[in-house]
Amino acid sequence: MLRRLYADQPDSFAFTPANLAWAEAQMTKYPEGRQASAVIPLLWRAQEQEGWLSRPAMEEVARMLDMAYIRVLEVATFYFMFQLQPVGQVAHFQVCGTTSCMIMGAEDLVEVCKKKIATKPHEISADGKFSWEEVECLGACANAPMAQVGKDYYEDLDPAKFEQIIDDLAKGDVPTPGPQNGRYAAEPLSGLTTLQDFDSGKTQYNASAQLATDLSDTVKRIDGTEVPLTTPWQGKPDAPKKAAKPTAKAKVSDATSKAKPKPSEQRDAPAAQQKKPRTMKAPRKSGADDLKLIKGVGPKMEGLLHSLGFFHFDQVAKWSAEEVAWVDENLEGFRGRVSRDNWVDQAKILAEGGETEFASRVKKGSVY
Repeated sequence: MLRRLYADQPDSFAFTPANLAWAEAQMTKYPEGRQASAVIPLLWRAQEQEGWLSRPAMEEVARMLDMAYIRVLEVATFYFMFQLQPVGQVAHFQVCGTTSCMIMGAEDLVEVCKKKIATKPHEISADGKFSWEEVECLGACANAPMAQVGKDYYEDLDPAKFEQIIDDLAKGDVPTPGPQNGRYAAEPLSGLTTLQDFDSGKTQYNASAQLATDLSDTVKRIDGTEVPLTTPWQGKPDAPKKAAKPTAKAKVSDATSKAKPKPSEQRDAPAAQQKKPRTMKAPRKSGADDLKLIKGVGPKMEGLLHSLGFFHFDQVAKWSAEEVAWVDENLEGFRGRVSRDNWVDQAKILAEGGETEFASRVKKGSVY
């Protein structure tokens, strides 16, 4: 299939400060002179930021990696994961249409796309939120049929479940990726026939879905408020860099230096607007509340909250805006989760003995 650049290109492209820091950190993963190896992650981050991959974005990546533009263009046009024209602001669905998925109902999923999004592939829906296309095998044959959104796989679909995912995304909710029929991973629907002592309860979801959920790195919102995923070594003052380092004196005097911003410079709220909430050394005698009933809190996040001194719904419910900013900043690797998922409002309902729609789904076992 011939892939051309979109006719109406923007005048320029620039990474946001946080995404620039992320991109520069990615480049340090490779030996000096081999930074071109970071071309795919940098292109992908540019696409996540803007929704699609424009020529100015490719040119900026080429400049950062000291690559010829044509080499970057070759990568971008070869891989169908890169969208070369505008897509829906909330989600672009890639429906697998190859043999296993086709046999299991992919054509029905395509009809859902035509009905709820647009009649033709790559057309954007009337509300601007969605677009779709049919693609070749995505390698999830055991969980057919499936659709991909960004990095996320939604598997074991049927038309009703697929329509529900689209409706949830339209409302601003983010459905949990992975199997949508109750399966933990790709085991037989009738149950395990081998490895029967495997404890799937170690995590709420299978490894990939759990990590995506814990990192708040599921479906990207192209609205300028998404929180970039940081690399594990970012923010450490002694993080190694492969490129030649200027002298300490030069670092101070060079106002145009491209050094990675300090963590304090990446905060969503200034330090003056942050306030540490009251914490507890241990839960009350009655035991800690199940914080996983709050949407956006998985087992790993719950452990992190416990380590910060938060064990109960009423603690979260009392956070002020300044305290939310403090918690958002100190959730290392999960920054912005509190604000994104409105933890305070959820916690207020749960603290008063009420039940949110998400908590109800968790208790019924319908959150996979």
